[in-house]
Formats: sequence, structure tokens, C-alpha cells
Amino acid sequence: MGVVCRFFSGIIYYRRRYAVLLGLLMAVFYGHTQKPAVSAVPWWKQNNLRVIQTNLPDYEAADLDADSLVKDLQDFSANVLLINAGGIMAFYPTKLDFQYTNPYMKPHTLGDIIRKCHGLGIHVIVRFDFSRVQESIFKAHPDWCYISPKGERIINSDMYAVSINGPYVQDRAFRIMQEVMDDYPIDGIFLNMPGYQVNNSYAGKYEGIDQNEYDKKRFFEYSKGKALPVTEDKDDPLYQEYVRFKAATVEEWSKRLFDMVKKKSDQIAICTYSDKYVDIIRQESQNMLTLPYWPYMASDNLNNATHSYPHHIISNASIQQLSFQSRYNAIEPEEASIRLYENIANGSGLDISLMGDLRGYEDERNFDVIKKIYSFHKEHEAYFGHYRSVAEIAVVAPGPWPAGSSMQEYRGILAMLKEAHIPFDVIEDAQLAARADDLTKYRLLILPEITYLDSSCVAVLKRLSAGGTNLIATNTTLFDNPVALADLFGATIIKKDNDGSGNYLRPDNKVLFKRLDKQKMISWNFNLGLDDFKGADSVYLPILSKGRPGPPEIIGGHEPTGYYAMGMKRHGSAKAVLLPVNIGKEYYMRGYEQYKNILLDVIDDILPDAGQWVQTNAPARVETILQEYGRNTLGGDGLILHLINLTGFSGVTYFKPLPVADLVFRIKCDFKPRAVFSLSDGQAVPFLWKEGMIEFSCRTLESYEGIVINK
Repeated sequence: MGVVCRFFSGIIYYRRRYAVLLGLLMAVFYGHTQKPAVSAVPWWKQNNLRVIQTNLPDYEAADLDADSLVKDLQDFSANVLLINAGGIMAFYPTKLDFQYTNPYMKPHTLGDIIRKCHGLGIHVIVRFDFSRVQESIFKAHPDWCYISPKGERIINSDMYAVSINGPYVQDRAFRIMQEVMDDYPIDGIFLNMPGYQVNNSYAGKYEGIDQNEYDKKRFFEYSKGKALPVTEDKDDPLYQEYVRFKAATVEEWSKRLFDMVKKKSDQIAICTYSDKYVDIIRQESQNMLTLPYWPYMASDNLNNATHSYPHHIISNASIQQLSFQSRYNAIEPEEASIRLYENIANGSGLDISLMGDLRGYEDERNFDVIKKIYSFHKEHEAYFGHYRSVAEIAVVAPGPWPAGSSMQEYRGILAMLKEAHIPFDVIEDAQLAARADDLTKYRLLILPEITYLDSSCVAVLKRLSAGGTNLIATNTTLFDNPVALADLFGATIIKKDNDGSGNYLRPDNKVLFKRLDKQKMISWNFNLGLDDFKGADSVYLPILSKGRPGPPEIIGGHEPTGYYAMGMKRHGSAKAVLLPVNIGKEYYMRGYEQYKNILLDVIDDILPDAGQWVQTNAPARVETILQEYGRNTLGGDGLILHLINLTGFSGVTYFKPLPVADLVFRIKCDFKPRAVFSLSDGQAVPFLWKEGMIEFSCRTLESYEGIVINK
């Protein structure tokens, strides 16, 4: 906008006689301010989003001012606003009697905000939430709403959860969105809380599978006569059919929405948390109040989504609230900083979700951090968003949002690799078959407690192994598929769940376990599966019995049990290693490096050069993310090394990071660089390049640094 204004000022000053022409040009320009210019390429594909979401409580609509909001967006360098429109309540003057109107709503506010945002090149995505209806609508249409196996409703104050297969979601939701698209020149639609309801998320209570009559009827038709299940049991074939039913019905609904929206305009983005018929997949970095806190949450979310769904734009929102019960209290500024820099490093734009307007905010401690990093992204966006991974290792994630014990196992493995500065990608387990061709680039796949893979995904693992890809699996991976477990790892489960507290492992093979050269026994605390490795080529880590607990005078008696905590089977040039134990959870929950050292030694045995991509003296709490980049503008490409300083993270608190000095890096680089420079200050970085390796130093790392290595 400023460039255009300066351009017109110059015309006025130097070419007054062309005032008529200027007037025509300004008229053309004013027409384009009503909505950002339409391009052949959808606007979000540039992948340089800087989103601010104002998650508005109803009462804030009374004082919401278009001018002040747009000024704040400019001050924060935002280029996308995500704001409430409808569903639970309308923030605009709806004509539909099945949509509750926010009593604080001012009729012209939403239209004014969209018009003023477009005048400054800011896109507007409007938020819909069709998960609930207001009590008056529930009373008129109780059949539209969720009912638990116990006959109970999900209620939040005067809002009732709906059933996805009922008339409200299947019909009225489309009418609401069509009304907004007809009345306002929006740039996108964001769907909050889509899909099936089983939890009262805001109260932290599980309610169960929806037993609404519309759900029963539709499942009866889908399953050809079966009754809707009432319990979630992964081992129950009926429940597995219900899982497929949910996926199919959500996909069908999403396609209907996609067709409706794209008929209106292919420049309207659809944004939500799923991947089918969606333009922007939204992820969330959110504090779930479970310990230990997870400082890699943004990296985890984005690594998973980016490599599981490579043809989508991913926007990972940093949710500023502490919890659903603590919405007016924001996370620490240092945590917000880490999340936003991890967004940049993993190829996403920036995304902040705030409770309410930016004016009179209840906790503004993060505002300076957000402004700084959004401004930094705006200045250097040419180097962000178009990345190709250098990783030769992939970790298979137990779903898009891991939870429970499998989450602990998975996060422990990720932490081990992060702290060792080993590049890796993350692939969602259900996407193995869809990504089959791309997976051949990896030399090692790690499967932390990956279960319930369908036959196509198992077939992919077998093909990869036969083709030379190494495998490492942990804990109960493939316990539900004993044939695949035997074929891939030569193992038969004797006892899947076995309390390992009091047992020890003996790392007696010091050729393999070099990091454990001073230890003869390693204690255990969590699951220690007992497997028969008769089909494996070699076994390691003998399991010792629990021995005699008690005072020092009587302890001991830890004898070999005949079982091993590791088996290795060869498939031609590839190795398949099974560790049927909770090694990731041990590290995630207890933090002792002996557990990390077991895995790192196994990786070294399988891929001796795994640690060669990034060699550094940087502490474990410096997150290193190396990417191949392509310029968003002006051409050019090369490598970019992101450094994120996590030294202020204590496990329960985010302090200001400690400056780290004199970091030295030696990195694989198959081209002789034309230039190396720092994004933080623009200064050239001295380097030495020889035989496919580049060496350079980082004098001081504060919160973040980006080192660009140009071809």
C-alpha cells in the first residue's frame, strides 16, 4: 500500500498535467482494494501466511472497531485475519432462523473489517463452528443434537453439541456458509471442531459414541444392517468398521463443502484440521497441562503434517491460552517465541490464535515477541515456505495427534534425534501407503509403538525392507499382526505387556553399544515386552530378572531370563531391528541418557553416517533444522540452517534462553556456496567448503538464527 501511495504522490508532483489519468488509475486501484487482486495461483499457495485469529467472545463484538483492528494487524505485520462469522452464533445480521444471532453484534462491523482489510492487502478467513447450537434451537430441534450411550447431552452453558449426521450439519450448515459467501467477499472459510463428537472438550470429559437416531440410521445403511457400536474398542471389528464409517461420512461432507465453495470462487480457501478437500490444514500448538511440557510441539506438528500431506499448505497456530479453563492467561513469551520460530524452520507461515480483539487484551506479554517475529518473517519471507527435506530418516507417527502411551513413546524417540542433531522427517502411520513412492528415499524408518496398520501400509513396509530400507520398531509395534511381525523382525510375542520395573538390560556387546562402555546394567521402569526372536539373525540386550528388592544387604539376584530386549533380522542389505520395550517412554518420562544412547548406538550400527548431515558442538538444547530451500521470489536456492535456542526450557518452565557462543558447524553440502550469510543481521558468514562439506561458525545464538547457504 505504501509503495502504491508513494508512486501516486510522485505522479502528482512530477506530472500534474496527467491528473485525469491519475484519477482513472486511482479508480482502478480503489476497485482492487475491495478484495486482494485475483491471481491464477490461489493466494495461499505462496505459503507466506502471517495469520492472527481473533477468537471473539460474544460480548467483544459490542466494542469491536474495524479501524483499530486493521491498524493492529498492520502493526503486527499480519497478512491474514481469521475472525468469527457464524455457526454457534452469527457475528453478522443473518436472515436464517436456525442460526442464533450474537446479541452484541453490530450489523456493519464484519463488512467494514473485510473491506478495510482488503484495502491493505490483508486476506480475511471467516470462522464457522457447527459443533453446537444455542438452547433455543436445541429445544426446537432436539433430534439435531448429540446423545450419549447413557442418554445424556454434551452441554456448555446454553450450547448443545450437535450430531454430524443430523439435519443441522448436513443441511443448515451449508445454508449458513452460503449466506456469508453471498453477502461478503471473504477469502477463506475456517471450520472449528469439525467431525464426530465424543468428548466435552471444554469440560475435559469423555461422553462416548453419539447414539443420535440419524447416526444409527446412517451407520445401519453403511454397514448393511449393523447396529451402531456403543464403546470404543480397537480390537472390535465393529468399532473398526465404525472408524471407517466416520472417515467416509466426514469425507463426503467435506466434498460437498468443497464443491459449493469452489463453485463460488476458487480463490476462497478452505481451512480446517483434516486433509481431504481442504486447502490449508490447520494444526495447533496448545498447552494441554500434561508434564513434561513438549518444547518441540510446533516442529512435531509441522514435520508430521508437511511430510504426510506434502501437497497442502500447513498453518500451525500457537494457541495463546493456557487451557480451556484459563483462556485469559497466555503462555510464556519464550514458549511463543519457540513455537513461531519452529513454524518458520519447518516451512509453515506464522499463526497466532488469541482470545478476543488485540485491544484491551488481558495478557499482552507475548505481543512484543509476536510483533518481532512476524516482522522478521515479513522481511525475509523469500527464504521461507518452499523447503525440501534433507533427511534420510523418517519417524512414523502414531496418528496426526498422538496421545497416551504411544505419544510418550513417539515423543521420546523424537527428543533423542533432536538432541543428537540428526535430521528426520515424520510421516503419519495412516499415510504410509499414500506416500509409498516417496518413502524409498529414506534409508531408515523408525516405528515407535505403531499398531493397527492396514494391509496396504504393512505391504509398503515389506517392500521398503526388501528394497534396502532399514527399520527400527519399538514396544508393541505390529503386535496385532503377528505374521508381519515375524516376517519383518523374526519375532513372536510371548508377553506383550510386562512390567519392567526392577528388571535390567545388559549391554554386553560393546562393539555395538559404544556409548554404554562404562555400564554393565541398565535399569528399566516401563513396559519390557518378552519376545521369542527365533526368526531373527542376532539378539542383543539380555533381560535380567527383577532380583531381590530390599535393604542393601540382601539385594542382587539379577540373572539372565533367556529373553532379549533387541533382535535384528537381515533383509538383503537392510536390517530390521525390534526393541519390544518402552525405550522412548523411558527417555520422555525419566530423561536418563542411557536410554537415548541405546537407540543412537543402534542407529550408528545401521547408518554409520547418520550423524554426518549436521556435525556441531551445539548443546542438545539447540534445535537444528536443515532444509533445502527455493526462493519464494527473485529466484535462487540452496540450504538454510535454522537454529532455535531452547536452553531456557526447564521441563516445566520457559525461561529466557541463555546466549550460546562459538557454535561450530560442519554440514553436508554438495555444491560450492556462492555466499553464506546470517538472516538475523544480514552479515556474511566466513566458511570453508571442501569435498562436499561446509564448515562455518555462529558467534552468538540468542533466540534464533538462520544461516543461508546460497548456490
